[in-house]
Amino acid sequence: MELKKFLSIHILCVLIFVGFLYYFTIFIFLDDLLSLQSSAGKFHSFFFTFMASLCVFSFFVCVLKDPGGVPFSYLPDVEDHEASDQESKRSGLLKKKCDKCSEYKPPRTHHCRICRRCILRMDHHCAWINNCVGHRNYKAFVALIFYATVAIIYSSVILVSDTIHKDWNLDGVMHLKLFYIAAGVVLIGLSLTLGTLLGWHIYLTMRNMTTIEYYEGKRAAWLASKSGMNYHHPYDVGAYKNISLVLGPNMLKWLCPTAVSHIKDGLSFPTSREYS
Repeated sequence: MELKKFLSIHILCVLIFVGFLYYFTIFIFLDDLLSLQSSAGKFHSFFFTFMASLCVFSFFVCVLKDPGGVPFSYLPDVEDHEASDQESKRSGLLKKKCDKCSEYKPPRTHHCRICRRCILRMDHHCAWINNCVGHRNYKAFVALIFYATVAIIYSSVILVSDTIHKDWNLDGVMHLKLFYIAAGVVLIGLSLTLGTLLGWHIYLTMRNMTTIEYYEGKRAAWLASKSGMNYHHPYDVGAYKNISLVLGPNMLKWLCPTAVSHIKDGLSFPTSREYS
């Protein structure tokens, strides 16, 4: 049952943290800064609640959505050979087999040792969602990082603003100062971490590349340079087309984690040769 995926210490930590973050941001920092009864307080409370809700929704999609496995009936296409070339044909098929699960692998597929199966267009295995990030849930993962980054930065701004405007001349506020300092360190640190992660996946999306392919590409580029050649990622078909292939053709649905009608079977992908 898919709900068993939530029986993970990492997911429990995420949900507890989100709960604490929401409570402290709305009922402590924002209430102290603007008052929840004011129009400005209500507006900021609604916006943060909206971002937090989208973040949690994207998180649930990432956890529950299957990243995409190889169909049992999959068999790779192999160029036709003459009867005398049967050994080459057999060798080509063997190269397309996974060493660990002995199944044929489509292009861009990699084996996850934690999930114990091959994942279509695998990016990485994420312990925080107790799932692989792959072909069918990569868009939801990008949306999750985006909403989480916006929510954390928004919370950080509210905390800093509250800290600046707060009257610290009262007696017995040392423990409160320590709390605000600790909260600031955590929120600003997370803002930088998630912001960097978001920037990284925006870069990968614009190149139509996974994290695994990025590191494979670095080695391929190094080997190509030794031979006096230039390496080009074969699935990079231009920034806008790359984004459309990953997030969808409709810009209004780019950040909707469930708008995945554009996602194909994941067994083949357009290449730069087809667009040249």
